[in-house]
Amino acid sequence: MNRAGGAVDRRGPGASAVPPEVLRQVKRIELRTRGLVNSRFTGEYHSVFKGMGMEFAEVREYQPGDEVRTIDWNVSARMRRLFVKRFVEERELTVLLLVDCSGSSRGGAGVRDKQGIAAELAAVLALTATRNNDRVGLLLHSDRVEHVVPPRKGRRHALRLVRDVIAWPSGSRGTDLGAAFDYAARLLAHRSIVFVVSDFVSPEMEKPLTRLSQRHDVVALVLDDPAERTLPDAGVARLRDAESGQLVEVDTSDPAVRARYASLVRTEQEARRAMLRRLGIDEVVVPLEKGYAEPLLRFFRTRETRARRR
Repeated sequence: MNRAGGAVDRRGPGASAVPPEVLRQVKRIELRTRGLVNSRFTGEYHSVFKGMGMEFAEVREYQPGDEVRTIDWNVSARMRRLFVKRFVEERELTVLLLVDCSGSSRGGAGVRDKQGIAAELAAVLALTATRNNDRVGLLLHSDRVEHVVPPRKGRRHALRLVRDVIAWPSGSRGTDLGAAFDYAARLLAHRSIVFVVSDFVSPEMEKPLTRLSQRHDVVALVLDDPAERTLPDAGVARLRDAESGQLVEVDTSDPAVRARYASLVRTEQEARRAMLRRLGIDEVVVPLEKGYAEPLLRFFRTRETRARRR
């Protein structure tokens, strides 16, 4: 029993021998993401996510261009020449990857499904945080908390998180983001960065998300499947709900049906965007067919520009 929230941490790939195919998949993801981490994301991440304060490093002699407010007047008086205090950023941060493993977040009609994209996002973010000497943890959830890995440092730990995203056997297909947000709020003792990787198809999430975002820096990474944006004209089709398993027959050739579907999708997207704007949470839409690299870089650059303006 997990003390933080009472969720059962069922034994999965972290508790027994890991299938060789899973290990090969983790290695492929590491190789595919390593270049982006080393060449592009590490510096952008460091610029955007600052440490939680500054700590004293040393006193050194004043040099032209130093700020007057950094002068240590006591030392300067004793030494009879000017000395300044030097501070360094308290760099160590805590990052939590909150990853949706419900039925709807394991689908996808393209070359890479939502689960594959989620695993690559986990790899990029975990390895980037590790390169910056930050701690990173994982919370996998469906309509309940499925699996929690406490934040730690190191490459091997980061790859373990990727492995769990790929292979953890989810015990349920439903979604309850609100329960995951409440659990994360109890889990994190200090202000942290929370990356939420999900398609955000979930009821009753605003109040728990509000509580989480009031104390932590939350970033919404929205997995966007092109197959879910529009209903194709394919005649009468039998569709199964990814979470409930319910079957329904739909006449996709009916223009009114397709128009109604498009309207519902737009309404859902607009409601999500409005909620995130109200809460001051950055939204990064990740189209499955295009990948995550450019959306993530745009997010880093936009946030850095916003910080400079402040």
